[in-house]
Amino acid sequence: MMTPMVHLCLLALLLGSAAGLGLDGKKVPFENLVMKVQEGTPVPYALCQFQVSHPGVNAFRLNGEGSDDIKISADGWLYLDKPLDWSQNDNYLVAVEALVDDEVVEGPIFATIHVLDINNHAPYFNQSYYTALVRENTPAGVPFTRVFALDRDDPSTPNAQLTYSLVSQIPNRHNTLLFQVDPNSGEISTTEQGERMLNARETIQYARGEDRSAESLRAKFNNYCPSPTVPNEENPFFTCVERAEMRRSNLDPLEDPDYTLIVKVHDMGGASEMALSGNSRVHIAVQPNLWVNPGRIAIQEHLEGSYPRVITKVQSNEPGAIYRLVQKERELRFPFQITEDGEILLTEELDREEKDMYILVVMAEDVYENQVDPPMEIHVVVEDVNDNAPVCEEEETVFEVQEDEPVGSPIGDLIAHDADQAETLNALLTYTIMSQQPSTSPEAFAIDAASGRIQTLRALQRRDHQVYNLDVRVSDPAHSVLCKVVVKVIDVNNELPRFEKNDYGSYTVVEDAAVGQTVLNISASDDDDADSGSSFIEFHITAGNDDGVFAVETDGKGVGHVVIAKPLDFETSSSYKLKIDARNPEPLMSGLEYGAESTAFASVSVTDVDEVPEFTLDILEVVVPENITKGAVLLTVEAKDPEGKEIRFKMEGDTKGWLELNPATGQITTKDKLDRETLETFEVTVTAFEKDNPEKFDERMVSVRLLDVNDNTPKLTETQAFMCLKKPEPVFIKAHDGDGAPFSQPFTFALVHSRKSHNWDLQTIDGTTAKLTLKKMPTEDRTFSLPINVKDNAGMGVTQSFEVQVCTCTELGYCYVAPGEHGFKYGMGPTIGILAGTLGFCVLVLVVAVKRSSKRSKNSEEAEKNALM
Repeated sequence: MMTPMVHLCLLALLLGSAAGLGLDGKKVPFENLVMKVQEGTPVPYALCQFQVSHPGVNAFRLNGEGSDDIKISADGWLYLDKPLDWSQNDNYLVAVEALVDDEVVEGPIFATIHVLDINNHAPYFNQSYYTALVRENTPAGVPFTRVFALDRDDPSTPNAQLTYSLVSQIPNRHNTLLFQVDPNSGEISTTEQGERMLNARETIQYARGEDRSAESLRAKFNNYCPSPTVPNEENPFFTCVERAEMRRSNLDPLEDPDYTLIVKVHDMGGASEMALSGNSRVHIAVQPNLWVNPGRIAIQEHLEGSYPRVITKVQSNEPGAIYRLVQKERELRFPFQITEDGEILLTEELDREEKDMYILVVMAEDVYENQVDPPMEIHVVVEDVNDNAPVCEEEETVFEVQEDEPVGSPIGDLIAHDADQAETLNALLTYTIMSQQPSTSPEAFAIDAASGRIQTLRALQRRDHQVYNLDVRVSDPAHSVLCKVVVKVIDVNNELPRFEKNDYGSYTVVEDAAVGQTVLNISASDDDDADSGSSFIEFHITAGNDDGVFAVETDGKGVGHVVIAKPLDFETSSSYKLKIDARNPEPLMSGLEYGAESTAFASVSVTDVDEVPEFTLDILEVVVPENITKGAVLLTVEAKDPEGKEIRFKMEGDTKGWLELNPATGQITTKDKLDRETLETFEVTVTAFEKDNPEKFDERMVSVRLLDVNDNTPKLTETQAFMCLKKPEPVFIKAHDGDGAPFSQPFTFALVHSRKSHNWDLQTIDGTTAKLTLKKMPTEDRTFSLPINVKDNAGMGVTQSFEVQVCTCTELGYCYVAPGEHGFKYGMGPTIGILAGTLGFCVLVLVVAVKRSSKRSKNSEEAEKNALM
């Protein structure tokens, strides 16, 4: 008996119709009949009832997938006969047909049944337990192993969304987790605490290449704990060490782990109380990390002893590692080496004053130069020793102090230096006055032992002593130096500097006077003590000196020279009224102030000069394409006359006659075609002069550079050649283009034929040359005229004729020409050479004939003379 329907789906199936009417009266395409059902739904479970219009239907037939799980009753109920399992099949497609006595009268109608996944599968790890090795000091967050879990639920739903977590760590003595697991990837790494706290079991250390057998262990044990009366096998301490070493050498994390982690995996992202979970164990063994940075190494400078010397040692985790030492800084001097056992050697004495720290980078690599451990950076610090004595900054330090200064007045600071390390005792300086000449009682000066500041201990009088000489010892804990100090007692600045006159009158200078020319001399005097700061006189122009046109030069002894400091310009300023003050570098006595006697005035007038015109630009350059239009403006030269007079322009140096200058406006235009191949750059001189006084002129050079345009096609340098019939050698064809880049080479060479040539092959060799090869030999001497197209880099070119004579050659390799026949026409160059050679030969024959005729005449004369005798 079928249970009451959970869902009712009525479809009116009309024969011959492409659509059915649902209960709501809407047309629904049959192929859109889709139903959804959760997996594990209790059975029997009614899905849908099919109703038909045919009156005689007495049965339904079901075809398609899942016929064992899905059934249909005689009255049209589609129902589940077995619970569905998403993991077995997530959707079904069935066809329903209406029957009358086994005859199909309606259908088939297709229905799709989607199986909805429910979270009925717990996640599980792909291994029931994992093993892993981790080294001491492994950086936190760097994975050293991974766990992995699976879930048979629908991966597109949260049912299969997995999250990993760490349940416990055994042991956990300090209640501190040393490990962590990534919740998404399952990767396991150390925590920051684990990076610091993980320790491997103690073990025996072996050197590079050292034997690790039981005999080697016995040798180490005997060296460390000599026990001649007790055999090793009977020594409980040795057997304990031996067992521990064997256990460490054959360490199996599963049998003897250092840590065991319980790792859990949740589905549904672990965010639901209904989530399912699985567990696994991770057994971890901690390996010793031998690749440990020794830390900062301190070495004293100038360390005595033999070199090289070991300063530290490193050891790789890989027994066969090859060590290499790299200098991080780019220094020429690198006094360090490393041995094959990892010992770092210092090869020579160090000097802190030369370099106070070295950074060494140690590499551990295999025989293929692959890193087996991460690079290690070691800092070597050079410690200071007191190997430098203090040095006085000046050979003799001179100070001045006015008389009657109050007790404690500062005189100055003695400066000394020590090259040893600053802020250490080695560079800590102490100042002490060792002697004073002339001596006084009590002493006249004191010095601060730490800073070197010198102060007065009593009021000084010039009438007592004008100069004091002090010997000051400057010392560090091991060295000292004697510095000379001179203290001059100078008169109180109670006298004012006085000008010889306060008004120097008027002076006239021409506008074009040279900078540095003296305009006037001034003089002042001071009655204070000579050769002291109180009598030293400085001159300052304090008013009327616009733009700093004038300055005063002086030696401080009371004479000043007012000079021109900047070029004068009548048009800017034609007159100046200068105020000049005389001052002492030393402060005046209290209550004394500078007055009118220390100030002077002078007037300077500038005389206008007819100056030459001035160009607005110093550098005149023009860059134009060579095909610029005739009459185009290249440049307008601008100039003006300082006095505003009318000017004119002229141009010289245009040897090609390409340019034209408007004398009134300075406009330069083209009057003929420009050609870069004739002249790429040229210069013309433009002169600006006063119209009414041409002697007042100035010149500028105008530089013109022509840019190339593609106005030349490549030309063959030779248009004829020959080949020997029996041994045809390739002919090399060259071309030249008057243009420059990018309108010149590289050239492309091509034979111009309506179809590919069977007789000739032309290949481009380089940017200017091509090789012409004869592929098919002619049966007789013949001259070929080949059309060759040569294009420049811009694709511009023309077809040119190139003649090749294929001929029978002589033994010398030239074409044979029968007597009376015209041979192959040579080009202009060969023709001129042949004519010159022929002419030279004729001249030579003529000279020989003349000499022989002369000789015969001479012999005939001698014969006649002998006959007469």
